[in-house]
Amino acid sequence: MNWRVAVNGAVLVVAVSASAVNASVGEGSSRVVDSASVSRRLVSQDARSVLSSIKVEREYKSGYRRSSFVHWSDLDGNGCDAREDVLKRDSVSAPQVDPYRCYVVAGDWYSPYDGTRLSDRTDVDIDHVVALKEAWDSGAWAWGDSQRKAYANDLTDSRTLIAVRDRVNAAKGDKDPSNWMPPLRSYWCTYLGNWISVKARWGLSMDESEYGRIGNLLASDCAGLSIASWSPAPNAAQATTTTAAVTSTTPKTSTVNTATSTTTTSVAASTGSNTATTTTAGSSATPSSSVAATRDIHPGSFCSPVDALGSYKGTSYVCSKTNAEGTPYAGGRARWRKATN
Repeated sequence: MNWRVAVNGAVLVVAVSASAVNASVGEGSSRVVDSASVSRRLVSQDARSVLSSIKVEREYKSGYRRSSFVHWSDLDGNGCDAREDVLKRDSVSAPQVDPYRCYVVAGDWYSPYDGTRLSDRTDVDIDHVVALKEAWDSGAWAWGDSQRKAYANDLTDSRTLIAVRDRVNAAKGDKDPSNWMPPLRSYWCTYLGNWISVKARWGLSMDESEYGRIGNLLASDCAGLSIASWSPAPNAAQATTTTAAVTSTTPKTSTVNTATSTTTTSVAASTGSNTATTTTAGSSATPSSSVAATRDIHPGSFCSPVDALGSYKGTSYVCSKTNAEGTPYAGGRARWRKATN
């Protein structure tokens, strides 16, 4: 299908493949892409231009604590914490939700990292695409508590948080693309686009190996990749804001952390369902959480609920059904293990 877009009086005709737009949600998905969602993708940027705008520096390797990023919270005040909101959003079937406590009772999920279909919520992790520790090392160490909380519960752009298979998420841990890429190779370009957009939107840096690996993939497997634009990051003074421009820009070769704006006439299939939303969480919402506050625990003991946070001798632990390598514990029981991302 063709879209006619008026930009300052000029008319651009953009060809958009409906099959390409739906490519990343998985074959047989019941999701429907509306015209408003597609039109937002018409404002896109060359991935290499966005990458060149990101600062390259050494990571800040001290002081990280998972508890520094408060989650899961209800920042938009809709009665659902961020984990339940993502479970609802990413279910490929109509989810069944307990209306009294906003708990997703049942749903079906497609894990894009490995192409697995899931129907048990306990097999689903909500992944921070750029892990909390990676964010800390890349600049979040200098943020205030409210900014880290906004990042940890960000629902204003669907590329920040995504529902995936728990054991794959455990294998990923806090690794960047130089150390880990999704097992499903056909998702690599979408993953890179999401990673770059999150880093740029939140003003986070990259280290040399991360930047180099991504640059190499953009020159080979993901050549020509475009990234959908985004709304301003909530509560983040350092975040990069992208707006449509009439004239395309030439990809930069510097590593200065400045905003790069461009309008292209192509839409990358790799943006899939991960388009930027336009609603920003209100700062006046009263936070709440369905997960108990961090508490003292005994490593390796049984626990509930999944994703609860604990602490032992100053080290952060998470209640998980898999170990750090993604191997399920016997009997499907959840245990306390060290938090990895």
